[in-house]
This record gives sequence, structure tokens and C-alpha cells, in this order.
Amino acid sequence: MPSNNLSRSQYALLSLPATAMGFALCVQISALSWILNTQYGLNLEEIGLVWLAGPLAGILGQVIVGVVSDNVWFMGGRRRPFIVIGGTIAALMILALPFLDVISEGMGVAAIATVALTVALTLDLAINISFNPARSVIADVTPEGEARTKGFTIMQTISGAFGVGAYLVAVIFNNYALIYLGAIIVFLFSVIPPFFITEPRSLDAAAEQEAEGMSAAAMDSTIDDVAIPKNSMKLNRGTDWPEFLKICFAHAFTWVGVQTMFIYTFGYIKSNIMGFDVNAELDPETNDLIGKQIGIAFAVLNTVGFLLPALVLEPIARKIGRVKTHAIAIAISAVGYLLIVLFGYTSIYAFGALMAVVGIGWAAIVSLPFAIMTETVDQRKMGLMMGLFNLSVVLPQVVASLLGGYIEHAADKSLIYMISAGTLAVSAALWLLVREQHSGVVGAAAGAGGSH
Repeated sequence: MPSNNLSRSQYALLSLPATAMGFALCVQISALSWILNTQYGLNLEEIGLVWLAGPLAGILGQVIVGVVSDNVWFMGGRRRPFIVIGGTIAALMILALPFLDVISEGMGVAAIATVALTVALTLDLAINISFNPARSVIADVTPEGEARTKGFTIMQTISGAFGVGAYLVAVIFNNYALIYLGAIIVFLFSVIPPFFITEPRSLDAAAEQEAEGMSAAAMDSTIDDVAIPKNSMKLNRGTDWPEFLKICFAHAFTWVGVQTMFIYTFGYIKSNIMGFDVNAELDPETNDLIGKQIGIAFAVLNTVGFLLPALVLEPIARKIGRVKTHAIAIAISAVGYLLIVLFGYTSIYAFGALMAVVGIGWAAIVSLPFAIMTETVDQRKMGLMMGLFNLSVVLPQVVASLLGGYIEHAADKSLIYMISAGTLAVSAALWLLVREQHSGVVGAAAGAGGSH
């Protein structure tokens, strides 16, 4: 099987750049809203506007970087330079988070929200510069079907494990320790691994060589540490636009709910579980306790998120297809959000247990759609199509960011999870309209191209 051409260590190496960006996102989720509220006094509406920087950066950033990375070659790679440069900038912006007041004073800017917005915009732009190429390189060097699913699944397993570790650092120590550790990991995982991944010089050439039955010896010239697997590429037939658009539309509803959870969960914990007004000024010890409870909740979510893809979702997808597997997982998450509305306020333990239910959908979100989407698009334009696909993430993030004022004025912050439950229920229904894609590399069950 083509998947045997790459060892587990090679798959792991391919996963590290995406893991770096995933870790950066974990730092954002755990610390950004928390630090803006507890250290700098921003309310939910202002925090939502700061988070708006990310999707605004992604709308153009991911598409532009995707197009450019499809068509340039420097620093010895197509994706490498964007991973290295973006990762370095992201690490520096993470380090800036605890010093927004110092930066504000040094620049003579009175409004801390303006500085926070600028740092968040730069951080998210850097993540967008790196994340798209970090995922595209996996598609570049793996064949369609089982091997590509394996590549994205292993990526999520490794990234998820580090994500859980990130939240545990916040729980055991605090969010400040997470910020400093995050800057180190993001920098190292972005700068070092790309130089040990050999990218194909031309995707067109690789596809044509395979189609013409080139010998293994001829293909060897493109293979080094990690490269295009021999006899695995096929001449691409182009993008299936109807299926691609259906996947994007279904995925968009998922991300309205998920991003709403990411941005505003700290408000729910502070208000509904801890019993404080969201904008109340609290002592440092209480603020740290809120930060730790945020870490516990998302550690549970991400533990389920990284364990299920390889252990549960992939075997189920082999039997019933990836579309049905994904739709079921998303529906379970919608139920989990509804249960949080009904019972999550009772204690942090009840909330954490229900986050495990939500984590079933999260496991699917971060492992299935990208693998399936890549099998509906032109391999030679993977960066562009990955960027377009990510509009189904960043545009919903704009919507979620703009909900801050609405949630700010709601007496019951469980509105956060009402929104999440409703949008994921719609998403689950829309996923059922997506047609399974069958790769010629593997059997129908194993190669079913569902949705991500």
C-alpha cells in the first residue's frame, strides 16, 4: 500500500509544523480572552473585536499564501519559507501578550485594546501564513486515500497531544507559563522540521511521471527524508466544485459554534460557574483559578480530540464512510452543547465531563475534513484550494467575533452554548448532503472521502 512508503517517524516529522501552529492556537484559546479581561480589563464585546483580527487576517492571508506557495520555490521548498517565517513571527507575538501595557506605553498609544488588536492581528496573520502551508505539505507528500487520511490523522494525534499538554501547563502552573513555553515550542517546531522535509519540486512532474509509468529509479531522484511516495501520485482530474462548495458550507456552520465556544468560554466559567460578574475586577489568585478551570475544560476537549481520530473515527470511517462518521460526531457535539446549557453550570466537573462529549465532534473537525477536501480538488493547486477551504473557517470566525456585544448583554452566558448547539445541529444535517469520494488507491470503505 502507498501508505507503507512513509514510516511513522516521517509522518511525525510532517506533523510538527502543523503542531506548532496548533499549539499557538491553544495559547490563544487558553490565554488571550483571559489575559485581556483579567490583566487589561476588556469586556466581552471588546474581546470579541480583538479576536476579529484573526479571521480578517485569514480571509486574504491564507488564500494569498496558498496561491503563492503553489507557484514559488525558495529556501529549498514551496511551503518551507512560509512555515519558517510565519512560525518565527507567531512566537514573537505570543511573547508580546503579557507586555501589551508596556508596548502601549512605549508606543504612546492610550487604548490598550488598540495594541491588543494589533498584536492579535499580527499573531493570527503569522499563524495563517504558516498553517496553510503546514497542512498543504502533508497533502503534497502523501498519496490520496488511506495514506493521506493517515497523514492528517497522525498530525492531529500529535498536535492534539501537545494541545492537551498546553492546557495542562495552564492548569498546573498558569497561563503565563503557557505563554512562555508556547513561544519556545512554536519557534522550534516551525524552524527546524521543514529543513528535514523534502518537498516535490513540481507536482505536475510527479503526477505525469506516475501517469506515464516511470520507473522507481526515476522517481527516486525526488525522494529524500520525506518526499512524494513512489507509485502513489496520479494525474489529477481537476476540482469537483459542487462537492467542494458543499463541504465548505457545512464546515462553516461548524465553525460558528466552535469559535463562539473558544472566544467566550472564559465568560461562562467566570459568570455561570464561578458566580462573578464577567467584568468584575478580581484578585490575582481568583484570576489564576479561572485560568486553570479554562485549562481543565479545554484539556478534556483536546484529550478526546486527539485520542479519537486514530483509535475510533478512522476505523468507523472505514466501515460507514467519512461523511457519515463526521456528521454523527458533529451531531453528538451539538447534543453536548445542549447538555452544557442544561447542566454545565452545576460545577466545573459537570462542565468538564460535558466538554468530553463536545470533544467527539472536535476530534472529527480536526481530523476528517482536510483529508477529504483534498480528494475533491486539483492536487497541483493544493495551496490555493486549502486557502479557499479555510474561508469556511475564518468567515464564521468573523460572525462569532461579532457576537461579543450580544453575549455581553445577555444575563445568562449559557447563550454561548445555545449558539454552538444550534449551528452544529445545522452543520450535521448539511454534511449528509456531501457525497463520499472514492480514491482509486484503496477500497471503497477505506478510501471513502467524506468531509472535513
